[in-house]
Amino acid sequence: QVHLVESGGGLVQTGESLRLSCAASGDTLSRYRVGWFRQGPGKDREFVATITWSEGRAYYADFLKDRLTISRDNAKNTMFLQMEDVVPADTGIYYCAAAKDGEWYDSWGQGTQVTVSS
Repeated sequence: QVHLVESGGGLVQTGESLRLSCAASGDTLSRYRVGWFRQGPGKDREFVATITWSEGRAYYADFLKDRLTISRDNAKNTMFLQMEDVVPADTGIYYCAAAKDGEWYDSWGQGTQVTVSS
């Protein structure tokens, strides 16, 4: 399994940018895809974006893709999520997760709170 630690959350204003980080350790990441999910107040957890570690292929939730960039730094074993033009609906806990190729996500971070004020 992979151990994941998120950082970069906090309070941001509507229209600002946000950058979240996810530091990974443990298993060899080349066999994984690492992604972000989020859970807003009173809502179910939803997929945000993911990236395959070995090839760097990115996939985004359709309703967010215009505002997102996911990337990874192989040397630092760290994955990033850049979100532009945040809105209050982006408020929630953002979780980093990892999955081996062909499997569902089974390693999760503790989450980082993002609050967008209007």
